[in-house]
Amino acid sequence: MLSQLKIRNFALIDTLDISFGEGLNILTGETGAGKSIIVGAIGLLLGDRASTEDIRSGTEAAEVEALFELDKGDIVQDKLAQAGLDCAEELVIRRVISRSGKNRVYINGNLATLNLLAKVSESLMNICGQREHSILLDADRHLDMLDSFGRLDSLRSEYSGMFSAWQDLQLKFAELAETKKRRSEQEELARFQLSEIRSAKITLQEDDLLEARRGILLSVQKLMDAAGLAHELLYDREESVLASLKNVISCVREIRKIDKSLNLSESELEAHYYPLEEAAFTLRDYARHLAPDPERLIEIEDRLEVLKRLKKKYGGTLEGVLKKKEKLEKALTDLSCLEEDLERTKSTVRDAELQMEDIARKLSSARRQTATRLEQAIEEELRSLRMEEAVFKVIFINEIENRDLFFNSRGIDRVEFYLSANAGEEPKPLNRIASGGELSRIVLVMKKVLAEVGDVGIIIFDEVDSGIGGETADRVGNKLRDVARHSQVLCITHLPQIACYGDRHYQVVKTADNFRTTTRIQPLSEEDRPREIARMLGGREQTEITKRHAREMLERAAGR
Repeated sequence: MLSQLKIRNFALIDTLDISFGEGLNILTGETGAGKSIIVGAIGLLLGDRASTEDIRSGTEAAEVEALFELDKGDIVQDKLAQAGLDCAEELVIRRVISRSGKNRVYINGNLATLNLLAKVSESLMNICGQREHSILLDADRHLDMLDSFGRLDSLRSEYSGMFSAWQDLQLKFAELAETKKRRSEQEELARFQLSEIRSAKITLQEDDLLEARRGILLSVQKLMDAAGLAHELLYDREESVLASLKNVISCVREIRKIDKSLNLSESELEAHYYPLEEAAFTLRDYARHLAPDPERLIEIEDRLEVLKRLKKKYGGTLEGVLKKKEKLEKALTDLSCLEEDLERTKSTVRDAELQMEDIARKLSSARRQTATRLEQAIEEELRSLRMEEAVFKVIFINEIENRDLFFNSRGIDRVEFYLSANAGEEPKPLNRIASGGELSRIVLVMKKVLAEVGDVGIIIFDEVDSGIGGETADRVGNKLRDVARHSQVLCITHLPQIACYGDRHYQVVKTADNFRTTTRIQPLSEEDRPREIARMLGGREQTEITKRHAREMLERAAGR
């Protein structure tokens, strides 16, 4: 319930501080007094777009603040909790509009975003004015209204979750298919490249080893000559190194027989002799194994040319070529796995679609049952508003029998509300209704019917009396009081037949003081109400007849 509203420096309002109560709160006043300004200020608490033009002239900022009383377990409390805000049984929303552009939103004293405000307030209150007429004429909104009346939120939420998951799966399938298409186009090239690398049977550092062998074959005679000479110098000459060393050993032996003080032993010299001898034999064997081999040289050069070409194509080094081989093998393996994944995803999409279809059909069936109840409820209410011959229909645009299903975020149904206001006329879409009075009554009836099942606790009717009068207006007032049994109602009206049904009555007046125009609102006492009703009946000149008529209207409304 909206218990208190404060407005500062908004349009013609200087300072306004008013308390509202449960039931039907009526706001009346002269045309242009500023009643719609108050509704506009409340609209800011719903997240409506703010404009610096709404700031009162001569001031830097406008402010709208409201105190709401919440019932325990209110859906608004859940939304605030999800946003990390504590909320017990009172909620304070404040909106500040500044000429500097630094607009602010506060929820229970905490700075909040406009998105959060809109999310919270959509479950808090609803303004029903010309905008609501537009919503009612928007066929795209009719399905939401039908679901709200049927309390189908749980089933629709279940379907919505399945639809979202199905869309994600479809997106995954599309991405996999696109990936497969791209990779398939490259598959032939990848298989050729892999075959080329595999057939070469490359080993790591093979090119270095072949280059070394090639160098040997190119210099084989030089190597044979060098090895032969070295062997000859060490071993195979009369005055070879080893022969000379053997003579040195004999000399040292003779010296030590005579003089033991020589600090050199035969064994030390012999330790050098045998390694040199082994080296000589190694050089001999090395030279024996060397031989010119032009055929092998050609093979090595051909092989090096193959490796050079592969390195140029696939990475610059044999290590790069082998890494390319691994990459190609992985790509082809992934392509095989991708095909399997694509088939699995396709199967998963189909399973998800079958489950979604099952829920969608249940939802559609529930909607059709709900549509029958909504038609009966609306027609009953319209008859009470002097539209005895009215026929209200919920038309399902897409009949699902014998045709492919079309899924969207709300199911497989599209509905539109049709109305025939007079006997003998075919029902037509609401947006083709010519009479504003008929449309106003439809809006009121829809609000009454939906208020009994909806979560919104506050409904604001702005000029719901458009196009009606007389006995119909009296019935509209009675209907508003019925709505107020389920929700707190604020109603702006020009008709006394409606105003007399209010549980509380407020008068909006416009005054001019010190060359400034100001809109004010004041609650009317039981003594003041007849005067305001009389003004609405007869204008400024109030006669005893209009005053008596006003009192009779109030008494009759109170007795109903």
